[in-house]
Amino acid sequence: MKHFFPLILLSFLLLNCSSDADSSVDIPSDTMYFPPLSGNIWETKPMNELGWNESQVQPLLTFLEEKHTKGFIVLVNGRIVMENYFNGHTATSPWYWASAGKTLTTATVGIAQKEGLLDSDDKVSDYLGTGWTSAPLVKENLITNRHLLTMTSGLNETLGDDVSPANLQYVADAGSRWAYHNVYVKLQDVVAEASNQTWNSYFNNKLRDKIGMSGTWIPLGGLSVYWSTTRSVARFGLLSLNKGKWENEVIIPETYMTNTISTSQNLNKAYGYMWWLNGKESYRLPQTQFQFSGCLIPSAPTDMVSGLGKNDQKIYVIPSKKMVVIRLGEVADEENFALSDFDNQLWQKINAVIN
Repeated sequence: MKHFFPLILLSFLLLNCSSDADSSVDIPSDTMYFPPLSGNIWETKPMNELGWNESQVQPLLTFLEEKHTKGFIVLVNGRIVMENYFNGHTATSPWYWASAGKTLTTATVGIAQKEGLLDSDDKVSDYLGTGWTSAPLVKENLITNRHLLTMTSGLNETLGDDVSPANLQYVADAGSRWAYHNVYVKLQDVVAEASNQTWNSYFNNKLRDKIGMSGTWIPLGGLSVYWSTTRSVARFGLLSLNKGKWENEVIIPETYMTNTISTSQNLNKAYGYMWWLNGKESYRLPQTQFQFSGCLIPSAPTDMVSGLGKNDQKIYVIPSKKMVVIRLGEVADEENFALSDFDNQLWQKINAVIN
């Protein structure tokens, strides 16, 4: 991993959440809509029925295109309000989720826990055996599945993306240090061992196919990166908005979903189970141990939770607005690993439309 802190962030790091971010029209009273599991049918919702400012749509679209966006979708109550593609991308083109796809791993762990195959508080070594790291055994046995979910494994995050045992080295006791680390991918191995299936098979059967997603996991070094259409990302966002329920079927237990989008430890208030949380009083970011005061994305709604991926892959879920916003594409400005100034700029443009 490269070690740097994007200077472009400095323009808003110390800002508090803006109250203007929450000044919206009334929450739409429509019933929640779920698109069919197959086919291209997906209900839409006209902007004029939402009271949105349509004169600000073109500035938003121009901004998205200038910032190298590929796919952009806005759902309200599950219905498509905006769906736009740019720079040669189409509705059928796949794109990578990067670390926004960590939320897929979180969800699948919750499903396996619901089925009694594993427990978040179990030691990782209960499933992978001892020696899955190079930490002393007594330290390795401190690491639970929950520590991987919350980025508190205590392993050295500065050694790159290789998650072989030799590269997973002890820095601090599990639970005592927050550091963004791709060791989370070991949870996929935990699910595979617990279910006696391949990760791909369990994920496809228990999550992907249950909500009509397309897509596939592509190996990348020691990691696994998900690729799909923009609509498939929106389907997962809709599942998350509805606390793990798709129509009348509970895919992920609501109590688990609540934990995923709540502060999971006291070291980084803005982090749940691989979801980023807006509206907290402080936050930490990848590649640094510095704690920043204020809100993660000042111009966004305070209750927003986000799946944030490298180079500006975005899943925004806003319960107070019954809204999901998806942005996929090339990096907007400078290379980043999760948050960037683009988040704040994008929400300023979105606010001009929806408020």
